[in-house]
Amino acid sequence: MNEDWKEDPKLRNIEKEKLEMLQNLAEKGNGKNASDMLPFLMNAAASGRKNGLNFSQKEISAVLEVMKAGKSSQEAAKIDRIVNLMKMIR
Repeated sequence: MNEDWKEDPKLRNIEKEKLEMLQNLAEKGNGKNASDMLPFLMNAAASGRKNGLNFSQKEISAVLEVMKAGKSSQEAAKIDRIVNLMKMIR
């Protein structure tokens, strides 16, 4: 998986450890279907909090913006749906 996304200027204020955790998460989640993705992300979020990797709302927004860059409108909408589901569960 290409790691160039971590160099996006929008992410310059996010700690390298957080970006590495996201890269690892993306690699492990690659290829998961939609029904497996939400439990996978919930588990990853709990694990991150347990390890002291908490993201501010500003950091989350920046990461999502970078994730959606260059994606089709359908792919971006899928990301938004997953984020909204996670918000509802929290």
